[in-house]
Amino acid sequence: MFAPVAKWWRSFARKRPELSKFLMFGLISNGVTVLQLALMPLFRWGFDGYTNLASINFQVLPVGTNVDGSTYFIFDYAAGALPAGGGGLAYFLAVQITLLIAQVLNFFLQRRITFQSNTSIWVAALWYSIAFVVITFLAAAAQGFYKAPIYGLLMDTWGWGQTGAVVADVTTMIINSAISFWVFYPIFKIIFRKVPDAASATTDTRDDGARVGSTTT
Repeated sequence: MFAPVAKWWRSFARKRPELSKFLMFGLISNGVTVLQLALMPLFRWGFDGYTNLASINFQVLPVGTNVDGSTYFIFDYAAGALPAGGGGLAYFLAVQITLLIAQVLNFFLQRRITFQSNTSIWVAALWYSIAFVVITFLAAAAQGFYKAPIYGLLMDTWGWGQTGAVVADVTTMIINSAISFWVFYPIFKIIFRKVPDAASATTDTRDDGARVGSTTT
């Protein structure tokens, strides 16, 4: 069953290398997103149910003001349960631990399967870590615009209560994943390069020489 599919995919990848990489990148990214959707509510449930982290305020890096005059924080997790509060340190840790697990897994899968990179894994990991930190800050800053309205709509306005909280968890994680998807792909193309090894280069050179020789004979 899988052999014909694998054969077709190898043929497609040879004919459309860039498109095949993008499709595989999307497939793996979506798989990682499903993992995030499962982990995020679990971590939040654990932190909320077994710790007092939700009551610890975590609002750092002020960058301006909201339309109501309050301070706009890049990481805005006010103490208190959602939607009245911001989830506190519990929500921050649930999001960041989930993202860290997902992105470590994504790093190895994309490097090995999608881009088949053979350059230094340590150099790639360094640049990946830098990109992850930058994207984390961007995603956190963007979250200030949609997190509270989504939780307020689903939990209070629509009256879904805890079910609304779970749906909101999933929604916010999908938005985070979408941001990561479109930002990471061009970064991966740079840090996950594949260079021909010496043996392949020698073989290609000999093949080229043989073709030239046969043409001039």
